[in-house]
Amino acid sequence: MSPTPQLIVIYGPTAVGKTSYAISLAQKLNTVILSADSRQIYAGMPIATAQPDRQERKGIPHYLIGHVDPLANTYSAGQYEREAIHLLQKLFKKYPTIILTGGTGLYIDAVIKGLDEFPEVDFAIRSGLQEELETLGLRHLLQELDTKDPAYAKIVDRQNPRRIIRALEFIRSTGLPFSSFRKNKPKQRFFETTTILLERERPILYDRINRRVLQMVEAGLIEEAKKWYPHRNLNATQTVGYKELFEYFDGTISLDRAIALIQQNTRRYAKRQLTWFRKRRIDIRINR
Repeated sequence: MSPTPQLIVIYGPTAVGKTSYAISLAQKLNTVILSADSRQIYAGMPIATAQPDRQERKGIPHYLIGHVDPLANTYSAGQYEREAIHLLQKLFKKYPTIILTGGTGLYIDAVIKGLDEFPEVDFAIRSGLQEELETLGLRHLLQELDTKDPAYAKIVDRQNPRRIIRALEFIRSTGLPFSSFRKNKPKQRFFETTTILLERERPILYDRINRRVLQMVEAGLIEEAKKWYPHRNLNATQTVGYKELFEYFDGTISLDRAIALIQQNTRRYAKRQLTWFRKRRIDIRINR
């Protein structure tokens, strides 16, 4: 009887060093890496999404990076789950151990536990909500969520418009609370999981974030953002790094202010990631 396949999941906030650690471990185990990052999936955005380049990858095959067309504007966590599980079914035939790493908690949960099954949503409803977000603002959408699904409103990230729109599109489509679809019953998987959390002292982590943003600017982040400026309303471009530079292109803030905001918003994102990690089972903690 062959041993159960092993999935090693490497958690950690942005800029903690997940990429270098995962590659080093993959070299030792002679295996491959799956990305669990909702921004690195997109093609044509390597700097803003901090995709590891060919030199950084050191010959280790990486999957689910740069394979989605941002203009399609339809990729979901459910699609990610299906792609990742399909890949694992194939890759585990060759590799007894595989590494999954990334900063998107929903994607990691999708692989480890699976997502709840939701009904299909009319694209017109999604488009309408996106238009309301742009014209009326996030507070308007939050008020509707507070009224129609107070249970989910208490636990959702209220600074994340994608999560708010996702909930409201189901509410408007079905007339039922989004929370009523969330069963939170883990799916049975064909592999065992070991979770590793990479940590750094908060001041060190924040300094790494600040320096990485400057490195991204030097690597061409501004030029990359200009390419996507005409498509600023896509889901794919609603990301830290682009949103702040779009304001700079609009002439509403200076370049120095835009860079400072990218640093600040990235630190805030790291803080939200750390909050998410505290609610998950961690098998191994490594202070780097």
